[in-house]
Amino acid sequence: MKVLIVYAHESPASFNAAAKDAAVAALTAQGCTVEVSDLYAMKFKAAATTEDITGGVRDAENFCFAKEIKLASEEGRLLKEADLVIFQFPMYWSSVPAIMKGWMDRVLGFAYAQEKRYSEGIFKDKKAMLSFTTDCPESVYSDTGINGDINVTLWPLQNGILNYCGFQVFAPQIFWDPATGSPESRSSMLEGWRTRLQNLCGEATVYFAPLDYFDKEKGFLLKPEVKEKYASKECGLTVGIHMGKPLPANSQTKAGV
Repeated sequence: MKVLIVYAHESPASFNAAAKDAAVAALTAQGCTVEVSDLYAMKFKAAATTEDITGGVRDAENFCFAKEIKLASEEGRLLKEADLVIFQFPMYWSSVPAIMKGWMDRVLGFAYAQEKRYSEGIFKDKKAMLSFTTDCPESVYSDTGINGDINVTLWPLQNGILNYCGFQVFAPQIFWDPATGSPESRSSMLEGWRTRLQNLCGEATVYFAPLDYFDKEKGFLLKPEVKEKYASKECGLTVGIHMGKPLPANSQTKAGV
């Protein structure tokens, strides 16, 4: 298996660096080919501009990056070859750091296609996952915590970006507040990560409603038969497609929910 780790942290002494190194070692030991894109070390340019377009811009007056982008960079080659993409980062403002969002904009930009998206997306045969640290305990991102339910926080990233591109998404690896933990607790977190990676390929992925659940002719609303099928269910289908019902618990942090 070929693995691409997209890594975003400036400090080689950080816990994120340790998590990245642990993943490289664990996956390499299993015979995987692992490439790391260290975005800060690369001085990766976050902004998506006309400079990314090869062969000239077709419509400079009405420039649209998603229509113009061509995947010609080294990052694009690594992405195309990868079977699994792991995003390793510290959570900033309940999302990814700007430099990583820029990588997503620029490298995944060509996969933003109306005709091939979600379960029919360009990367439907690839897997992806988020691995990140927080600066707060898990309670802060609970359904009664001040930051709100982590499953809601993850929906735009895991559904709006990864699932949109077609990736099958593994449940995230979340390292809760490692900065304030003891050395023993941080070691335990990393050991748990190594153990998980040994069996990662056998894990189920996070559930998302497939594209054929929606009626293209009616603005991609849920088909009547799908609504009827789930009418008696206590919870909605997913975090975003909840049908006015309670959200399915842990549906973005655990597989098969």
